[in-house]
Amino acid sequence: MFAIFSIIGTIAFAVSGAIVAMEEEYDILGVFVLGLVTAFGGGVIRNLLIGMPVTSLWNQGHLFKIAMIAMTIAFLLPVDWIQRWRRSEAFFDAIGLSAFAIQGALYATQMKHPLSAVLVAAMLTGIGGGIIRDVLAGRKPLVLKDEIYAVWAMLAGLLIGIGWFKTTLELLLLFAVIITFRMLSVYFKWKLPRRSLRLQQTEAKHKGETL
Repeated sequence: MFAIFSIIGTIAFAVSGAIVAMEEEYDILGVFVLGLVTAFGGGVIRNLLIGMPVTSLWNQGHLFKIAMIAMTIAFLLPVDWIQRWRRSEAFFDAIGLSAFAIQGALYATQMKHPLSAVLVAAMLTGIGGGIIRDVLAGRKPLVLKDEIYAVWAMLAGLLIGIGWFKTTLELLLLFAVIITFRMLSVYFKWKLPRRSLRLQQTEAKHKGETL
């Protein structure tokens, strides 16, 4: 299961990072750098927090090759093909989120960490790479202000941490469930409660000018 979810998540996030780099008009080096940090950044942060050797990243040579191939293909694709990808970007992003969240939760449970650590491992593995990608691209991290995103990664961690999903079939079912919830949140624009100080300050300023 580690191998399956790692490959799925790596391809989805590597291509996502590569396309963001091309949108920002980075050169080919920037495309590969942004794609790699998107695909592997979350795993590095997770390893630091749950006590896994960060150097274990270098044992994933096959995933690096898969990521490089995926990014190269994305870089060479015709523009209209990339536009098609962008129209379904949320779906592939949901695939990466679900795959990496489950992978992170499985790592944490195998190391016998408490539920809180499983939740954090699932969330950071799922969203960490995307946050680094957006920061390097000079964007506000979408995962922190867009439709509900990190919550679904934490849900995967919770369900695995409490032992509800263990077998291969159950994990594949959870994989599909997280993708479904993420896409529903995109379609219906579900958002977490937010408070805008900027809006309140603007209203207060207008009210003061009126008085």
